[in-house]
Amino acid sequence: MTASAAPAARRARTPRRWGFLARRLGFYLAAAWSAITLNFVLPRLMPGDPSAAIVDKLQRVSGQQLPPSALESIQKVFGNPDANLGRQYLDYLGQLAHFDLGISISNFPTPVSDLLWQGVPWTLLLVGTTTVIAFVLGTGIGAVAGWKAGGRFDTVVSPLTTFVSAIPYFWMALLGLWLFGFLLGWFPLSGGYDADLPIGLSPSFLLSVLHYGVLPAATIVFSAFGGWLLGMRNMTVTTVSEDYVLLAQAKGLSGRRVMLRYAARNAILPNFTGFALALGHVVGGALLTEVVFNYPGVGYLLFTSLQQRDYPVMQGVFFLIMLTVLLANLLADSVYALLDPRIREGG
Repeated sequence: MTASAAPAARRARTPRRWGFLARRLGFYLAAAWSAITLNFVLPRLMPGDPSAAIVDKLQRVSGQQLPPSALESIQKVFGNPDANLGRQYLDYLGQLAHFDLGISISNFPTPVSDLLWQGVPWTLLLVGTTTVIAFVLGTGIGAVAGWKAGGRFDTVVSPLTTFVSAIPYFWMALLGLWLFGFLLGWFPLSGGYDADLPIGLSPSFLLSVLHYGVLPAATIVFSAFGGWLLGMRNMTVTTVSEDYVLLAQAKGLSGRRVMLRYAARNAILPNFTGFALALGHVVGGALLTEVVFNYPGVGYLLFTSLQQRDYPVMQGVFFLIMLTVLLANLLADSVYALLDPRIREGG
């Protein structure tokens, strides 16, 4: 390609790149609208009326019959199930536009958004951090195992990782809780921090958070890094036989440089896509961990809302999960298109 033709080729690729991203953005906007609509419809298909449930609860606590005006007042807050469905839908979209997710039934009159803001930092701290650690460990060890496929390191690590990956997470978490929490007493059995300490940035509180978080974090990393390792190992084995890797070796480049700059750099693309999707599932994927360890995050909030039939909180958590998953998918598509020109050229 001549020097004059190179800028023209770059100018021709730019519209295709932005066209690809615009099409993907349109797809995700349509997917977001579908998910929001589904999130509106599903709770209304469930039996029961949140307003009537609150009235019944108040009557059991007070032991008195509440007047009909009380039900009307509560329906103004939680919505009247007998109102026009189209009007309810428009009101619902208007509330979402202002990030108004309603009022919690079980924690009345606390707004759902306040409960989510209380739980999201704990979930991001635990699951977000462990997802990054598991990805880095698994990808790095997998690249080495794939580069030296069939060697002593690979023959030990790969079968052991396959065995660990086959263990159900809940069983591993309960085993770790029994061994290190109950039997040895090294870590607390439940919670996210010492309840006797005031919440803040004091060293004592931060050390308490670290102490309570080590065991659930270790179980997540131990359970998750095997998938990244095996995926990276298999992709590296495939990439090593490519012509550009063989050419780099024929040029006399060092093995470390060939592995990092040529083999691992191309083999990591599928793992990177999976990593972006895993970040999107950080909020929803914390349910099992937070239930086992009674960890005060969004997953545990969803579990308690299901037990108490707190429909506004369930809607809020589902909306948050949907939003993070769609954003992570959009990020993965965008970055993948930038890393691999074949994606955007193929459209």
